[in-house]
Amino acid sequence: MTARQAPGRGKFVFKPVRVALICAYAGTLTACAALLGGGPAPLDTYELNAPDQASRGRSSRVQVLIAEPSALKSLDGQNVVIRPADGSIQFLKGAQWADRLPLVVQARLADAFQKSGAFGGVGKPGEGLAIDYQIVTEVRAFEVNVGGNEVAHVELFVRILNDRNGVVRASKVFRADAAVSGKANKDYIAGLDAAFRDAAGDIVRWADSLI
Repeated sequence: MTARQAPGRGKFVFKPVRVALICAYAGTLTACAALLGGGPAPLDTYELNAPDQASRGRSSRVQVLIAEPSALKSLDGQNVVIRPADGSIQFLKGAQWADRLPLVVQARLADAFQKSGAFGGVGKPGEGLAIDYQIVTEVRAFEVNVGGNEVAHVELFVRILNDRNGVVRASKVFRADAAVSGKANKDYIAGLDAAFRDAAGDIVRWADSLI
């Protein structure tokens, strides 16, 4: 590496091109960003909460499996979806879910079913339960509508599948909205969390009434 002397100062300064060479030798953008003192800002990471769901007063011996939900690609990741008035899909800057959204929804639905106390057992695939019914979910919407009054919107399509014979016991679409109280990331997430808890509570009560 070479340097040149700053005129009249007796000090040495590196030419800007030398920094580029350092980055090239560093081999990665991350290393280059570290050398330059920059780098991407860390994302705020968020979870959902399960509703505190009481059963209707009886506990069955039925065991249910909460399958991993399906979703379109825009919802099958860690991005938080926002939808402007023009109908386009954008992602909330600086925020992410703690895992792929379908996995977060699956985990919190399992929590909600367990908290209800209405079922003999609740599990996820690979946990070894002798299953009577599967709760099969499709995440159809999980977004904040912006461009006016911000509203969090959740839409889940749920089927109760008899695991013994493959027959669908029942199916239903669950929708829930919640107002967003501010413009910060945490306000958007709080709205989505409230809408999800409403939808999840309805799902548990519906399943409890049928199986």
